[in-house]
Amino acid sequence: MKRKLGRSELLVSAMGLGCWAIGGPFWSGENAVGWGQIDDQQSIKAVQRALSLGVNFFDTADVYGGGHSEEVLGRALKGYKRDTFVIATKFSNTFDAEKKQITGNDASPAYIRQACDASLKRLQTDYIDLYQFHNGGYDKDRAIEVRETLEELVEAGKIRYYGWSTDDPERAAVFAEGPHCVAVQHQLNVFNNASAMVQLCEELNLASINRGPLAMGLLSGKYSAASELPKDDVRGQQAPSWMRFFQEGKPLPAWLDKLASVRDILQTDGRTLVQGALAWIWGCSENTIPIPGFKTVEQVEENAQAMEFGPLTEAEMETIERILERP
Repeated sequence: MKRKLGRSELLVSAMGLGCWAIGGPFWSGENAVGWGQIDDQQSIKAVQRALSLGVNFFDTADVYGGGHSEEVLGRALKGYKRDTFVIATKFSNTFDAEKKQITGNDASPAYIRQACDASLKRLQTDYIDLYQFHNGGYDKDRAIEVRETLEELVEAGKIRYYGWSTDDPERAAVFAEGPHCVAVQHQLNVFNNASAMVQLCEELNLASINRGPLAMGLLSGKYSAASELPKDDVRGQQAPSWMRFFQEGKPLPAWLDKLASVRDILQTDGRTLVQGALAWIWGCSENTIPIPGFKTVEQVEENAQAMEFGPLTEAEMETIERILERP
């Protein structure tokens, strides 16, 4: 199951893998922004298993684990032919790699070039397929300079295409004016249908790369009202404003109730809950490419198998909208 990466010539697996979790713990001040402890060897095996199952699209960011996610991904892909996989990474967060601390944000042309070179080194590659701006609320007028800098990186051969990780269609449209902008990364899952952004991606022929496809893990079905996540997990503390599904390590009861209401329809035709959640995303548009996170080989295998089932039917999609009482 393949999809075009927006208006590029790149063909990618309909599902990518999000590499936030395999970066391991990192922090913003005292707040954890990673997903807890990881095993690098397990991460490498999982990436390589994904390749064997037809997954060829990997999304990371320089800040994940203070550069560690990029390093692990680079190690996992070393030795594979470069044209057999597509790497997406992100920039603009500044960080202390040793202390695993986010230190600020920088979108100046000089910093973007510096960050790009650092990512290329960690990923052990000569070019980045998709380079994404990692500041979703950045001023859209000032973003024109960012876009122009990215066009210069394309000219230099260091990146092939670029996009913006933002949930704002107006900002995404500014980037889309650039000839090598092919994607926008935004949140999309059963509980957050982001219809305006999906529509924009269809109109402008952009890839809709979907972070949070499993609602921070809630749609995996692994968590109950009694679940409690550790403090070094981004979900295990006082939740930041962008996290809707967990609070201080526990899933919020209202979302568990919503999950119960759509569980059966998501599990039609023998799908697991995870596979049904991914199938719902594919049912939204032919432009969507979900990027579920992972820590284990088993998670990668379950995610990849979703491609064998394909999208939910139009009738199933309509049933979910009716159950969730969306207009």
